Amino acid sequence: MIEFVRNVRLWFAPEEIREEGGTPDYRFSLANERTFLAWLRTALALIGGGFAVDQFLPDLRWGWRVGLALALLGAGVLCAFRAVNHWVRCERAMRRGEDLPVSRFPAALGVVVAVVAIAMVAVVLLGWEG
Repeated sequence: MIEFVRNVRLWFAPEEIREEGGTPDYRFSLANERTFLAWLRTALALIGGGFAVDQFLPDLRWGWRVGLALALLGAGVLCAFRAVNHWVRCERAMRRGEDLPVSRFPAALGVVVAVVAIAMVAVVLLGWEG
């Protein structure tokens, strides 16, 4: 828990990361930043998909529309938070010469997106209307 709080603090004070360990090869830091940006693009796509479901499927039953939209929006929010937390964790690990952190988040996100996609396929095939 203390480690998580420290990581959250580093989200807003990344210059403090320099106090730990040595400076890694800049290519690794830049790769870490590109990965961060890729996660943010994924978050934006999920958020956009959530809004699209809500706005462009007005004939879909309210519960289905809101449920699918909230699942996508929630996944987008979690993905954005995960991006910055993972960036900090990886940067700290590289500076310390440790193994990069592992995470179950990509698998969990994949499952959520797959479940939403299966629900959308069912909506399309069955034509569930309000």
